[in-house]
Amino acid sequence: MESAQLSSPEAKLAEAKKQLNFPRIVVICGSTRFMAEMVEAEVRETEAGLIVVRPGCDLKSPNPLWSDPVEAQALKIRLDALHKSKIVLADEVLVVGDYIGDSTLKEIVYARSLGKPVRFTHPEVDPGA
Repeated sequence: MESAQLSSPEAKLAEAKKQLNFPRIVVICGSTRFMAEMVEAEVRETEAGLIVVRPGCDLKSPNPLWSDPVEAQALKIRLDALHKSKIVLADEVLVVGDYIGDSTLKEIVYARSLGKPVRFTHPEVDPGA
């Protein structure tokens, strides 16, 4: 019989990652204007032995998948929800860039509400500092 019940799906996920001896997972957050910096951060974090997840679409760059403004807005909503799932999956958050917009601020608040550590490439923009 199991001695302690895991209280939430997030706790179960954390325990499963621990049992599987997973490397730490870091999710990169920030404005997509910093996409090049995100890629560089991904390289550094990967080299350090972490699993890295980051935004996969840059809606500020032209692409036929989001050329229609109505479709682009619907995609942004879906991508925001997807990124929240990445935050749940991750063990920590790395915020890239020297600017915090509304979406990134919401991600920081969400991550902290889950008890996730949040690091910054530019600590001076930390809204909690």
